[in-house]
Amino acid sequence: MIGILRRIVEDPRTDRVVMALIVFNAVTLGIETSHTAMDRFGPVLSAIDRMVVAVFVLELTARLIVQRASFFRDGWNIFDLIVVGIAVAPATEAFSVLRALRVLRLLRLITVVPTLRRVVGGLIASLPGMGSIFLLILLVYYVAAVMAVNLYGEEFPDLFGTLGRSLFTLFTIMTLEGWVEGVVKPIMEKHPYAWLFFIPFIIGTTFTILNLFIGVIVGAMQEEHEKVAKAELEAERDIIEEETAPVLRELKQVKAELAALRQEITGRSLRDSHR
Repeated sequence: MIGILRRIVEDPRTDRVVMALIVFNAVTLGIETSHTAMDRFGPVLSAIDRMVVAVFVLELTARLIVQRASFFRDGWNIFDLIVVGIAVAPATEAFSVLRALRVLRLLRLITVVPTLRRVVGGLIASLPGMGSIFLLILLVYYVAAVMAVNLYGEEFPDLFGTLGRSLFTLFTIMTLEGWVEGVVKPIMEKHPYAWLFFIPFIIGTTFTILNLFIGVIVGAMQEEHEKVAKAELEAERDIIEEETAPVLRELKQVKAELAALRQEITGRSLRDSHR
């Protein structure tokens, strides 16, 4: 029984079926947001949703039976277990938020598609480096916000009157959305050299530190891609070794038989020469 389940779980076609069901479920969940569609096809859509969830539960249960304790050593399996667990949780009034979270089951597509899994793995691997950059940008923001309160807080209290308002205004400046008309121009009417503060801030945050984030993410994704490629190469090497092992054993056996035959022929030749 376990052997049959193992073949089903490890069959690539199973992943393709699950992927198709996830995409199909994404379409049905989108249709359920339409009141007109729910009035006409509500029972059918609910039945389809229950059937899809049942298939997900069966597939996850089969993997759990086959892999046993090793199932919980894979982070992606834990992710699938949480997502499917949310899908089967009762969507009563006390747990009405779980009904909105049903759409999270579509994230299972990440575990099924290897390329998406590598992208997410790269993002997770980049978190330590991003943490250092995040601390750096917080330091720059804090210093700039305190300076802005001291420089422009009295005359422009709506923008820089408090530390919180100053941080928010600087964030809007960093996004480059309306920062000229809404912030810098009014300030420069009273402080013509205010650009000496805002331009370096924009260069230091928007064009420098944020690009560091991109660099860290790209580097982590590249490392993740190399790691996966190395793992695939090692897996192929193991497969080749398993396939060639019987041939090598037969070659060694033939070699041993030839050596024994050579010794026998040499021994006979020596006996014949003595005669």
